[in-house]
Amino acid sequence: MSSSTAALTRQWTTWGPIVAAVGLALGWGRDLPGFAVVLIAACLFAAVLAAVHHAEVIAHRIGEPYGSLVLAVAVTIIEVGLIVTLMAGGGSGTSTYARDTVFAAVMITCNGIVGLSLLVGALRNRVAVFNAEGSGGALATVCTLAVMTLVLPTFTTSHPGAEFSSAQLAFAAVASICLYGVFVAVQTVRHRDYFLPVPRPGQGGKESEDDHADPPTSREMWISLGLLLLALIAVVGNAKLVSPTIEEGVESAGLPKAVVGVVIALMVLLPETLAAVRAARRDRMQTSMNLAYGSAIASIGLTIPAIALASIWLSGPLVLGLGPLHMVLLGLTAVVSALTVVPGRATLLQGGVHLSIFAAFVFLSFSP
Repeated sequence: MSSSTAALTRQWTTWGPIVAAVGLALGWGRDLPGFAVVLIAACLFAAVLAAVHHAEVIAHRIGEPYGSLVLAVAVTIIEVGLIVTLMAGGGSGTSTYARDTVFAAVMITCNGIVGLSLLVGALRNRVAVFNAEGSGGALATVCTLAVMTLVLPTFTTSHPGAEFSSAQLAFAAVASICLYGVFVAVQTVRHRDYFLPVPRPGQGGKESEDDHADPPTSREMWISLGLLLLALIAVVGNAKLVSPTIEEGVESAGLPKAVVGVVIALMVLLPETLAAVRAARRDRMQTSMNLAYGSAIASIGLTIPAIALASIWLSGPLVLGLGPLHMVLLGLTAVVSALTVVPGRATLLQGGVHLSIFAAFVFLSFSP
């Protein structure tokens, strides 16, 4: 990359989050006309691209798997704030908002991001290679959290409907945060090597283009961290600003309420998606898997405890249990994902299978 190109990149990735945050501040709490919604949407996508850039700067400085963890946790924490804010606003459909958003995040990460990354990685090298131990452990964590928090409420009998009782919700929250903590400890300390990119046979220690570049300074890393947080706040906040327009469009089209959660989850998870695809293009497939499964684990492991805590003052029911259709999709995702990660190698076929499941989820969200 030439110095002029690098300087231009630094300029727009610096001003992009700031402009998006200004747009968020000006539009917050107001009824936006059509042209303002378009501008806010443009700010949102600029913030997404800037967030990916700053996440890569941080990852280059602190290395894997910490870089993937920073982006996944940052997005999830702000996403939790968005869910709680929308649920606190009341209105119809808020009782299932947490469930719809978390399930959408799981399907997007485990099928959309994984499938797209496998497709890109296999097109580049014929076979995408990753660490089966790390990815398998992460997948097991995702499946356990998803079943405990999204499937069990449908079958418990202490409370009518697909809801947990207060004691059951407290147990699910504590178990989720503990399991998330164990996963982070294993990923970053105990078995960190399981989550590092796998060198290909015959590379002979060949370095990637990232390894040739000088790592950013501590000052540059802290600036990028601040801009990353600002960009993520702008992404989630601007997604909330455009959500009324999305809700009106969904309602006028006669589509299910769950579509709103799917669309917003797609927008919020754009930074992880772009970062994962760029990592796959650079033959760092393990980084893509870390981003996908790490985001799914964080989405459940942090959202459910936060919602459980917020339910103390939030009025109305909290429906977490999935219906039969979504449970089938979750079960299919678990089986196919296990068959994908166990060999530690995947081809175009596996990428296409995951993307097919993701397409089925999106289609059935619009036409259940």
